[in-house]
Amino acid sequence: MSASIKSVIIATGSFVPENIISNSDFLENRFYEKNGEPIVRDNAEVIQKFQAITEIEERRYANKEHKSSDLGYFAALDALESSGVDPESLDYIIVAHNFGDIAVGSTRVDVIPTLGSRIKHRLGIQNPDCVAYDLPFGCPGWLQGMIQADYFIRSGDAKRILVIGTETLSRVTDPYDRDSMIYADGAGATILEGKVCNDEGVLAHKTQTHTSAEAYYLYSGGSSNPDFITDEKYIKMDGRKIYEYALKNVPMVIQQTLDKSGTNIRDVKKVLVHQANGKMDEAILKRLFKLNGITDAPMDVMPMTIAHFGNSSVATVPTLLDLILKKKLSGHQINEGDIVVFTFVGAGMNINSMVYKF
Repeated sequence: MSASIKSVIIATGSFVPENIISNSDFLENRFYEKNGEPIVRDNAEVIQKFQAITEIEERRYANKEHKSSDLGYFAALDALESSGVDPESLDYIIVAHNFGDIAVGSTRVDVIPTLGSRIKHRLGIQNPDCVAYDLPFGCPGWLQGMIQADYFIRSGDAKRILVIGTETLSRVTDPYDRDSMIYADGAGATILEGKVCNDEGVLAHKTQTHTSAEAYYLYSGGSSNPDFITDEKYIKMDGRKIYEYALKNVPMVIQQTLDKSGTNIRDVKKVLVHQANGKMDEAILKRLFKLNGITDAPMDVMPMTIAHFGNSSVATVPTLLDLILKKKLSGHQINEGDIVVFTFVGAGMNINSMVYKF
């Protein structure tokens, strides 16, 4: 195989907030159905069922003084300092998020200047040729940033690109909606560099957007409590439809990416899937292996953090990757030559997947 320019991960970083919110912290909440009817079951029962379905036991919330750009900066700094990469050598900073900087007590979105510009400013980067911009693409935003970075690098337009996924979903959750227990805060960062090599780096990727019936499976809406009068908008979803959509489409997109890269599923060492719902992720993995005639999917191929970190949207997979590479996730490691799949599903509805060789 002749050598060509490949996009290679040379650094990772993450920031996991220290504030732990356990399921028991929701025992005093009053939950309502989407139609405004109060849920009459005991909260302990509601939470128990929630945990059984999502596998979430606790999640992390950002400090009150920190916003998404702060978390993204912390993750970026971790990637830069742990690798020794010169920030001035970056050609692009791509920041994936969905709600911008949101202060505690409001859902008002603040995106001027962009989070990319804010993070570049805070990093003290003087180079005007380091282009910073934001990418709103639902939960798959970080991976879509990685895909865009790969295009920039392989075109010869860029040498090094910092891709960040950062979010404070705790600021846009409806306290009267049981789905609020899913969401969390956090940030992850990755630096890609163009290198002339044979098969290391990004091997293939694939993205799809479904909008015919699926566009509003995730949306912004008012509180589920009809007596809670407010102009605030919260993140809302049709959980059942998203579950069915993901099981039908995500395995197919992953398989198309594997086929595109010429990779057999048996050669994949890890599948890093968006930490959205534990049971859903397990079902996606099983269907993926079933597509390849394998009945029993090896569960150790799919590391999970959702039980303790919750769903931090764009930050879930880059955080997971950083923890594994820095040997901070017990029972999991990635070695030289390992093939890893990254995949996300989220608002849009969008799905993306990438095959990468370390």
